[in-house]
Amino acid sequence: MKEIHVRLLSGLLYVGLLILCLHYKHLLIILFLIFGVICMGEFKKLIQLKSKIPYFVFIALYAIFGYWQAVLKTDTGLNEATQILMVLAIFVELFLIKDLFSEKTIPLFSSKRFILTTFYLSSAFVFLILIANYHKNYNPNILLGSFILVWVNDSFAYLIGKNFGKQKLFEKISPKKTVEGFLGGLFFSCVASYFIATFTHTLDFTSWLILSIIISVFGTLGDLIESKFKRQANVKDSGIIMPGHGGLLDRLDSIIFAAPFIYLFLRILHYVS
Repeated sequence: MKEIHVRLLSGLLYVGLLILCLHYKHLLIILFLIFGVICMGEFKKLIQLKSKIPYFVFIALYAIFGYWQAVLKTDTGLNEATQILMVLAIFVELFLIKDLFSEKTIPLFSSKRFILTTFYLSSAFVFLILIANYHKNYNPNILLGSFILVWVNDSFAYLIGKNFGKQKLFEKISPKKTVEGFLGGLFFSCVASYFIATFTHTLDFTSWLILSIIISVFGTLGDLIESKFKRQANVKDSGIIMPGHGGLLDRLDSIIFAAPFIYLFLRILHYVS
């Protein structure tokens, strides 16, 4: 019982801090900078990378895309640079999906470790800020809605999987995940998308419905990929910073992996609307 209370308290603190900072652009930028550095440290341990270069790359990327307009007083070149980063990030993540399904272990040769820290982890926090700054207007409700969909998907996937799950989703990597749990999480995410569309007044219901599917599918893949990294590193959690939950990367793995695909959908939506 004590463990449940500790888990609940640390989870509420994490959610409360995130929601508070979402309403202030510069606070959110600082929060994700801190989150990114912590996640980088946890991820470097998982892939056994001792170099400090990824920290500098992350801070450089984050500063460039977070403050491009503020420093240069123009967005010239920002759109092109963002598209290049998005393509590279999605390309790297597609290779990770391939590794998840086709390899006994994820290959971690030297150059790939640096590619992963740059285009899997560092770029994800860039896209989270860009999602909040959708169409050059800061709107925290789009990012908050995305986080809510992750939380709904994870919560109901766990509850339904625990009570009704029989068919294993990916037993070798995550024995507790089930097909029933995945479908339950997806269903309730789709339901939640209606309420998010209704109360946030950001995107229409159809757009939020598509986002709920993107987040459920790619969020689950991100969770499985991080589980595979942990299995290769022979650890249960990515860290210990969140009592009862493990590491911060354990809590953010779904949104980190889904972020480039969310941003891609928002760009497509902007150009076709």
